[in-house]
Amino acid sequence: MTQPATFAGPGNVASRDTLCAFVMRRVLLLALALGALASPASAPGAAAPQELTITASDGAKLACTLIEPLGAPPAGGWPAVMLFHGLGGTRQDMVPLGLRLATAFASLMCDARGNGQSGGLFGLDGPRDVQDTKELFASLAARPEISDTQIGAVGISLGGGAVWNATVAGVPFKAIVPVITWTNLATALAPQGLSKSGLVSLLAADVPESRWDPELLAAKPSLLTSTNMAAVNALAASRSPISRLATVRTPTLLIQGRRDFLFDIDQALAAYRVLQGPKRLYVGDLGHPPGSSPASAPDANTYADEAYKWFDHYLNGASNGIDKRVVELGHDPYDGQTTTYPSLPPTKTVSVTLPGTTTISGALGKVVRSARITGGPNETFGVSTVVVKYSGGKSWDRLVAVLATGRTAITAGGVKLDTAQGRVTINLMNQAVRFAAGQKLTLYLSSTSLAQSSANALYLAAVAPEAKITIGRVTLTVSKLRKAVSR
Repeated sequence: MTQPATFAGPGNVASRDTLCAFVMRRVLLLALALGALASPASAPGAAAPQELTITASDGAKLACTLIEPLGAPPAGGWPAVMLFHGLGGTRQDMVPLGLRLATAFASLMCDARGNGQSGGLFGLDGPRDVQDTKELFASLAARPEISDTQIGAVGISLGGGAVWNATVAGVPFKAIVPVITWTNLATALAPQGLSKSGLVSLLAADVPESRWDPELLAAKPSLLTSTNMAAVNALAASRSPISRLATVRTPTLLIQGRRDFLFDIDQALAAYRVLQGPKRLYVGDLGHPPGSSPASAPDANTYADEAYKWFDHYLNGASNGIDKRVVELGHDPYDGQTTTYPSLPPTKTVSVTLPGTTTISGALGKVVRSARITGGPNETFGVSTVVVKYSGGKSWDRLVAVLATGRTAITAGGVKLDTAQGRVTINLMNQAVRFAAGQKLTLYLSSTSLAQSSANALYLAAVAPEAKITIGRVTLTVSKLRKAVSR
């Protein structure tokens, strides 16, 4: 996949290896997450998986696998769960979870159109993809051995988007579990109008362009270069459930990652705030980069068990207490405990002023300022902000901020600039990261995230070599838990 023309400077050379590392880590993370969901208990015998081809109403052939429990179905049919894989994945990724569910549920998993063995063009959970889910639901519900009223859904990343968009479109799922996914695609991919160009580039490479829907192809250059964002926002709006979530009554267990630079905690919190039906939120050690690998995060069994219990309660009527409405935060590193809150965790903000005046130029230009927050230990939670006073802008159309402790990026954000001088607020992604009392925080300001580390490929599209800007006073406001829960 070609890089956007606005990539400039040494970051363009370094980005190839950086992106490769990000891709490999991301694939590993998602594969491990899927395995973790299947790991709490070994599955008893399930009937041999059935390979199916289901023809969509537009003629596309969708490759599917159906797994059912052994034995005769109960009166009314087996309760069932539809499983949706991540971007560039296949239905085989979800088979371990299907086998785990076979203790009590049938499960249907299909290659999303344009992925794996399914035909059609990939639409990033657009209207045609939603229509596929409606038709797959109807096909599953029509099977005589399946209950047509007790069908749930779980999806990871892209699959979580499929679950959300189908739910708000009226697919009558009995319970859903969206995992490390988005509710507002525009704010996930291009918050404040500036694309996470490095991350978007590697995501785009997961599905060959020959299999993309024309609407996606048309929007790709604008998204990578953060231009013509009106078209990008229109595409994102048709794939974002956020405006319709207040109407959803479907019991929903949201599972989101503490550290996820693609879909941050706010993507799940936005849903939790407005959902009117039964709901629960678990935030733990899984996610897209730089999220921790579930293989090394022992809370994997915790959120996996909760997902299973969610379906057991709402599809089978099991009385297991999982329906309690809470926000649950797994500790990091996990100590076998979680902290639960009856509503959103209480937070407070701490502001520090970082004085100075620095003129920078080109892709390598950066400002580095440091601060310490008294008290602690501290654990970030919520949207932190960076307010920057700037002047003398020349061809400088973007500003990226990365907040770090040592070599570890805590959070980041970026914004488009449309004036040569002024004051701008950069919203930083909602990440849950602990740092010690008195530990130095370092703030990096530049046109790319590479200013913090050559491994930080989040924002890669740089300004031109002749671009200049003067950075003046900076105010950093950190949002954190009132009481840190991690040790």
